[in-house]
Amino acid sequence: MAEVKLTNVKKIYDHNVVAVHDFNLTIRDQEFVVFVGPSGCGKSTTLRMIAGLEDISEGTLEIDGEVVNDLQPKDRDIAMVFQNYALYPHMTVFDNIAFSLRLKKTPEDEVYERVTRAAEILGITEYLMRKPRALSGGQRQRVAIGRAIVRDPKVFLMDEPLSNLDAKLRNQMRAEIILLRQKMNTTFVYVTHDQTEAMTLGDRIVIMQNGYIEQVGTPEEVFDRPRNLFVAGFIGSPQMNFFQAALERDGDGYAVSLHGHRVRLEGDRAELLKKHGAAPAQIVLGVRPEHLTICDGSDPDAIDGEIRVNEMMGSELHLHVRCGDDKNIILRVPTIELSQEKRESLKTGAHVRFTFSSKVAQIFDPKTENSLLWD
Repeated sequence: MAEVKLTNVKKIYDHNVVAVHDFNLTIRDQEFVVFVGPSGCGKSTTLRMIAGLEDISEGTLEIDGEVVNDLQPKDRDIAMVFQNYALYPHMTVFDNIAFSLRLKKTPEDEVYERVTRAAEILGITEYLMRKPRALSGGQRQRVAIGRAIVRDPKVFLMDEPLSNLDAKLRNQMRAEIILLRQKMNTTFVYVTHDQTEAMTLGDRIVIMQNGYIEQVGTPEEVFDRPRNLFVAGFIGSPQMNFFQAALERDGDGYAVSLHGHRVRLEGDRAELLKKHGAAPAQIVLGVRPEHLTICDGSDPDAIDGEIRVNEMMGSELHLHVRCGDDKNIILRVPTIELSQEKRESLKTGAHVRFTFSSKVAQIFDPKTENSLLWD
């Protein structure tokens, strides 16, 4: 098993195009780390540098304490699963999985043992004698993963392995990968543009934008304590709501004011603002859709809005609301809590009143876009 350490790693293409800037990260032995971000952010390029499929322009890459910048991919003791399955169509599933072992002249009895063990782990034993064309997309992806498993690598690299699957299969394969990880004591590095995959799979998440690391943390940390507006907006579905608001003094503490609604900040948020010596100023206030609560007309501090769109999602409604200049605020409203009368009142064009707790407020500087609550 292995630790992976990237120190000041940079990737520069022709014409001085920098794809990855000064990347620093230590991936612990047996840790599952997910690189996530929008297309073109550098996540797959970074993974390919770890694999040896891209040269490292600057910096060092260590695997298990050894600098491997100049080692060929075959000498790094890694295995990679690609977005496309890259299976040999004329070979059986067994032969596809066994291919790399036979290239190494592995004894045939050991080949049989490793392939059948991998097939058992992945639940594809009954398909070993079939050709890839006779398999579903999810089954083919299992075969591609099996081909990597049999190598017993120090590091397991996965580059958007679920992006070609439909929604139902993606959910199923996410669960399969979680179970696989429990059965294999190896280090995983996983790339995706899907923040749901990142949140459900990763021990830690590396959020990237334009070749830079924006934040590294556990799923809970990046969700509850986003470092900046980009992270706050990227993590969470639907994304966090952003209001134009004001940070004000409130006695020896602070409050936020928006659309005639004033919320006193308490607990750790007030303490962090005091610690940083925050001054009254215009801010960007972030509140997640699930943290906005519909309230009745008697609440004097409630925010007024107009429903622009009502999306019925089954277990919840997504209400798109206009509040002054904030034109697309989203509320997630569980349908189980709504009476039929209340549900019918939440129609397009109707007025709605909502509020939120200071415990869930995120506060950002509109100029730097950094969180004022980051310690």
